[in-house]
Amino acid sequence: MSSCSPSSLSIWLPRSRRSPGEARRLLEKLLTDVPGGERFTHAGQLLVSELVTNAVLHGTPMGRRIQLVLDVDRRRLRIEVHDARGERGPVLRAASGEDESGRGLVLVKLLSQRWGCCPRDGVGKIVWVEIAP
Repeated sequence: MSSCSPSSLSIWLPRSRRSPGEARRLLEKLLTDVPGGERFTHAGQLLVSELVTNAVLHGTPMGRRIQLVLDVDRRRLRIEVHDARGERGPVLRAASGEDESGRGLVLVKLLSQRWGCCPRDGVGKIVWVEIAP
């Protein structure tokens, strides 16, 4: 784990179903250490879980890792998830009542100030979200 300052963190996570839980724990620890950080906890936990889950299920081939970057100040929390699949971006779609998945990016859109996807230097993409308290 590398920490750039008390309000940011960058870490590599394995392609594992345990990684969303680890991402939530890391975010909680970071927000605990930042004055006023608790204001981002509920939305931040949901969003980091969704983005890391999507990277595990759809964005990261076997044998590759996911990079999680968190940055918080008193105005906003930024979450970035870097994965190795640049050709497969997030798709916002409407899920029907019977669908067991497909609602995550709708939540991302509803809870964020801004979100998006961009190419990553080298291989892959970055899916990012910013939220206000």
